[in-house]
Amino acid sequence: MAATKKILLACNAGMSTSLLVQKMQAEAKAEGLDYEIAAYPLAQALDHVSEANVLMLGPQIKYALDEAKEAAGDVPVTVIAMADYGRMNAKKVLADATAIMGE
Repeated sequence: MAATKKILLACNAGMSTSLLVQKMQAEAKAEGLDYEIAAYPLAQALDHVSEANVLMLGPQIKYALDEAKEAAGDVPVTVIAMADYGRMNAKKVLADATAIMGE
């Protein structure tokens, strides 16, 4: 059995991504995916990034992409598309994370 994949979402305070995380968790469960998904403020996300398979930044902190990539090392980092974030399109964001993780 494969290990649980970990997806981290980050935004300014970790609050706006929390709703998206809840929707992504429901989508992952519906798809039978063994994913652990969490949201943190950026600074905390960077503290946990080494435990993750992918770090996804909210579009409002796109400016921190270089900093996040440097802190993440080999962990892929991406910015969630504004349209997907604004619509809370959990299915699309989850599909993007899955593709990045090579699933």
